[in-house]
Amino acid sequence: MIKLTSTALFLLTAGAAIAEETRQLDAHEHGVGQLDIAFDAGRIAMELHAPGADIVGFEYAAKTAADRAAIDAAVARLARPLDLFTLPAAAGCSVVQAAASLESDDHEDEGDDHAEHDDDHKDHDDAEHDGDHKDHDHAEHEEAAGHTEFHASYLLDCADMGQATLITFTYFAAFPNAVELEVQVIAERGATAFEVMRDAPTLDLRDMF
Repeated sequence: MIKLTSTALFLLTAGAAIAEETRQLDAHEHGVGQLDIAFDAGRIAMELHAPGADIVGFEYAAKTAADRAAIDAAVARLARPLDLFTLPAAAGCSVVQAAASLESDDHEDEGDDHAEHDDDHKDHDDAEHDGDHKDHDHAEHEEAAGHTEFHASYLLDCADMGQATLITFTYFAAFPNAVELEVQVIAERGATAFEVMRDAPTLDLRDMF
């Protein structure tokens, strides 16, 4: 297996750690993904995290053959980085490594807790209050359960890194539910955060080199 240079690995790990802290502090938000990019010694390392709803339109565990087919197709598409993040041809970039997968939170106990809580309130005298409580519980349960996230990692070789400073995010065309990517870039001049939006899907990094 081809690995990152030690410098690129360190930079990408540091960027991913910062991004993970941000994701943990921020509320889960559909439409918004995270992309970390590290430039080092002719190579570009990338880490993508995106909510399941952004990529396949749902966040529950696959229930049908159609769900599973959608996930398989999404993973295959996510494993082709240059189809999602287009670099200038003059940069001469090629894919060295690419991997994609679907990760999900473990909420096996959520359903049992929800059912038990509802049973405790079946005999409540105030029917209106009971209904409101159940609706509130259901909403909280739906929010807590089924948080899936697609993860992809890439390593690119570029013949001319100086030309790899403009990235076009065809990612948004590939995934219609995606609205924004929060991008953390680490390069020669340090680390900078960007927000790339569907309606402005390009990132100019000339000031980073």
